[in-house]
Amino acid sequence: MAETDYSFAEIATGGAVLAAAIGFFLYASGGGAAPQGDTFDLRADFRSVEGIGVGTEVRLAGVQVGSVTALDLNPQTFLAETTFTVSDQFEIPDDSAVAVASEGLLGGYFVEIIPGGSPFNLEDGGQILDTQSSVSLITLLLRFVGGETQ
Repeated sequence: MAETDYSFAEIATGGAVLAAAIGFFLYASGGGAAPQGDTFDLRADFRSVEGIGVGTEVRLAGVQVGSVTALDLNPQTFLAETTFTVSDQFEIPDDSAVAVASEGLLGGYFVEIIPGGSPFNLEDGGQILDTQSSVSLITLLLRFVGGETQ
């Protein structure tokens, strides 16, 4: 068996590829840690929750403050009833809005809380009434191609 000599460039390239693979794995597995400590539950009803599921991040100003804990379909209203937790270190005004947002064209979805200006805050089990459902990229493209304005 012949002895193999590896150059520094080959070893460095292998190390860089390995580091990149580990970085992608950590990013894909949700490397951002969820807030620690006590939480409280909030509810919101959406027309569509396409792209989110149990465990999806809930963000406020781009920072993860909780996660989705339950998704159910209301058979009377045909709305997706969403339950999510929020760290109790944050006070959410009762006139806040919540939206299903996307990280970009190829990114994942998350639930975004848009704080209101009310002096009164939501309590545990409270419901956010102002909701914005997810928008399907395919639907947007079809509307663009078809020339629809609404």
